Amino acid sequence: MKLAALYRLARCHPVVCQKTNLLQYRCFQPDFVPRDPKSKPKKYKYPDVYEPYGPRPPPSEKIVQLAEKIAALPLEERVKIGPTLHLKVSHPKLVPLDVEGVDTGGARGGSSPKAEVKRAEKTTFDIKLEKFEAGAKLKVIKEIRSFTDLGLKEAKDLVEKVPVILKQQVTKDEANSIIEKIKAVGGVAVME
Repeated sequence: MKLAALYRLARCHPVVCQKTNLLQYRCFQPDFVPRDPKSKPKKYKYPDVYEPYGPRPPPSEKIVQLAEKIAALPLEERVKIGPTLHLKVSHPKLVPLDVEGVDTGGARGGSSPKAEVKRAEKTTFDIKLEKFEAGAKLKVIKEIRSFTDLGLKEAKDLVEKVPVILKQQVTKDEANSIIEKIKAVGGVAVME
């Protein structure tokens, strides 16, 4: 009796009855044809003007007459059309954004006076190792380990990636002392 119950349980249980599928398998496409390596790429002819929504319908006669009237106006009156149209159509007035302190990348000849003031007010600095003497590599690694929490291997990897930032967000006094220590052992570090 126990054997029959065990047989029924094994036969009906889904895990035992079903085949387990492979978790990963490759599906090859039988109709795949590899590209001929000697064939040249196809050249497509692009239209002169790309219009994603298709050709536009021509403007109505009323619009054409209105455009002709506007073109016939003198320059002083044409300048006033925009604000008047905004009032009539009730468009919201565009407010100029305050971009003070935002770097727009437009200054070419030099930096603006505001940017110079911002740099002068900087209180935290990053220390960057730029180079070191070949014979002083071991001393530089030991010095870096003294002011960071890095192990020997991490400090060695850091020194080999020169130029690299050693420490970030330090005060000016602390940064100057670290730069002097690195200079004493034969390295060149700068404050950014």
